[in-house]
Amino acid sequence: MSKVAVYNWDKKKVGDMELPEAVFGQPVRKDILHTVVRWQLACRRQGNAATKTKGLVSGGGKKPFKQKGTGGARQGSSRSPLMPGGGTAFGPQTRSYAYALPKKVRQAGLRSALSLLAKEGRLHIVEDMKSDGKANALSKKLQAFGLQKAVLLDGAADAMMSRATRNLPKFRYYGAEGLNVYDLLKFDNAIVSKGALAKIIERCGVEA
Repeated sequence: MSKVAVYNWDKKKVGDMELPEAVFGQPVRKDILHTVVRWQLACRRQGNAATKTKGLVSGGGKKPFKQKGTGGARQGSSRSPLMPGGGTAFGPQTRSYAYALPKKVRQAGLRSALSLLAKEGRLHIVEDMKSDGKANALSKKLQAFGLQKAVLLDGAADAMMSRATRNLPKFRYYGAEGLNVYDLLKFDNAIVSKGALAKIIERCGVEA
């Protein structure tokens, strides 16, 4: 285990605690991080792009012109993809881009991301996360902490803390159940409350 400092919101050291190597001291696997981030972004895609096929375009029930004698190609419907105003052939249809990723790979991604932040000194432990719900007050605390953007992780999401971070676009706050690789990498830093560590370790597939 590695020893890390525990701070208050004035960034003054108030104690120490041990972090398990099985979660915060693992080799950084860029291939796994890439795999997990691609999976997360694929699951977020709406997939609601759609075009109308020949059968969905209104009209076209009448044969546009006679079969023979015109010198042109025969047509059975004015809504054919070959005709102006017709349907689209092989266009995009509503679909889901989500796919399954093994739980062990997701857990390995979390361990790798947390280890990366810990090795680079971008993982910060605080004694608690409390707020009066005011975004301005929390913003001043974060500035005093010296961070421009970060993920805030608590044991369980608090309503007042959620309200305070709602209008801070460079910060994300959620309980340990919301921990994900994409946000850990995107927001560069993680501020973790002491009460969240046990749940984070459990989410990473390691017994506390």
